Amino acid sequence: MRSFGLAGWVLFGTTALAQQLPPGTHSADDHSREIAAAAKMRDAESALEKQDYKGAETTLKALIMANPASAKDGRIEYDLGFAEERTGEEDDAAKAYEAAIAAMPGFAEPEIALGLLDARAGHFDAAHKELLEASKLRAATPDLRGRALRALAHLDESTNVEAAREELLAALKLTPETPDDVLMSAELAERAGDAADAETAYRRALTSLPNDAEAMAGLAHVLQQQKKTTEAETLLKAALQQHPNDPRLVAQAASLYAAEDKPEAAIPLLEQLRASDTTMASDASSTLLLAHLYAADGKNAEAERLYKELLLTQTKDPALLDDLGSAQVMQQHYAAAQATLTRAVGMRALFHNDQAWADTATHLAFAASKNGDPKTCLEALASRATVLPDSPSSLFLEATAHDKLHQYKEAERAYRAFLEIASGKFPDQEFEARHRLVALQNVK
Repeated sequence: MRSFGLAGWVLFGTTALAQQLPPGTHSADDHSREIAAAAKMRDAESALEKQDYKGAETTLKALIMANPASAKDGRIEYDLGFAEERTGEEDDAAKAYEAAIAAMPGFAEPEIALGLLDARAGHFDAAHKELLEASKLRAATPDLRGRALRALAHLDESTNVEAAREELLAALKLTPETPDDVLMSAELAERAGDAADAETAYRRALTSLPNDAEAMAGLAHVLQQQKKTTEAETLLKAALQQHPNDPRLVAQAASLYAAEDKPEAAIPLLEQLRASDTTMASDASSTLLLAHLYAADGKNAEAERLYKELLLTQTKDPALLDDLGSAQVMQQHYAAAQATLTRAVGMRALFHNDQAWADTATHLAFAASKNGDPKTCLEALASRATVLPDSPSSLFLEATAHDKLHQYKEAERAYRAFLEIASGKFPDQEFEARHRLVALQNVK
C-alpha cells in the first residue's frame, strides 16, 4: 500500500515555509530543521523499505517530537500507523490512521488500512463503514478502490451473500480478475445455494490454482451436494495424496464417507489428522465429527469419551447430551443414559426446534424403559406427544410402561393401537403385544 517519497514532500513543505520569510532575511535554525527533518524522513523511508518497522517507528516519532506540526501531516501519520501495525501496536496504529484520515480527507490508504485493522479486531460495523467510504473515494486509484471492495465482500460473505457478490463484481469493474477472485466467486455461489454455478467457478479456479486445497475441497463439497459422489470421492482421493493433512480436505472426505455410510473409511483420516495437528486435536467441530463417526461404526465407548470431552466446555448443548445419552444406551448403560437424557429434555428452550426436543424425549422414554422406570418413560412420552404423533415405537413403549405399572386397561389400549399401525414391520414386538393381550384377558 505504500508508494510515497515522503522525504521530498516534507522538504518541499518546509522550503515553502522558509520562502515566506521577509525578503533579505533567513533563519539558520529553520534551515537546519529542514535538513534534519528531511534526513529523518529518508531514514524512515529506508527502514520501511527494509521492513525495519521498529526503526521506522522510532524515527517517525522522533520527527514528530522535534516538529509537532508534522503530526498534522496525514502521510507521516499513515507511515507511523503502517509501522506500528506491523510491530503489533494495533491500538496506536489505529490512532495514527485516524489522525491521517482527519488530516487528509479523501486519503484512501489509511481508510483502507483502518478498515482492515478493525475487521481483524472484530469491529465489523466500524470496518464496514471505513471500507465503504474508501471504496467511494473518487480520488483513490482503481487498485485501492478495488482492494476496499474486495475487503467489503469478505466482510459480507457470511452475513449478506448478495451484497458480497455485488461488491466483488464492482471490484472486477475496476481491476482485472485474479485467481482469488474466481475462488471467492465460487464460495459466494455456494453460500447462495447455486451449486452448479459454484462448480463452474471452482473448476475455473483450479485451472489457475491446480493444486489449491481450498478449491479442491470446495469443488468436492458442491459435487457432493449435487449427488455426484463418485466424482467427489475421486477428486478427494487425489487431493489428499497431495495434501494428506489438510484440515479442509480431510473434513470434506470424512463428511462424504459419513454420508455414504462408510465411517470405517473416514475414521482413520480424522485420527491421523488429529494426531499430527494439535490445533485439530482440540477443534470442537472435528471432535464432534469423529465422535459421530465412532457412533456410526459401533465404537460407542470411543464416541462417549469424545462427547464427554466436548461437554466440558459446551455444558448447555442439549444436542450433545442427546448424542452422549444415545451412546450410553448403545452400551446398555441405561441408568447413565436416563440421567443424561433427562438433563437434555430439561433444556427445551435451547433446542433448535421442538421436533428435535421431542426426539430426545423419545430417547429418554426408551432409556427409562430399559432402566426399569416406567413412570419416567410415560412422562417422557407425554412430553413427546405434545409435538409428535404416535408412532409404533412410542405406542409399544407406552403399552409396556402401563403394563409394568399394572395399568392394564391403558396397556391393552396401547397394545391394540400399536398392532394397528405396526403392519408386520416389528415382528418381535408384535408377537409380544399379542401375547400380552391374551394374558391381559385372563387378568380381567
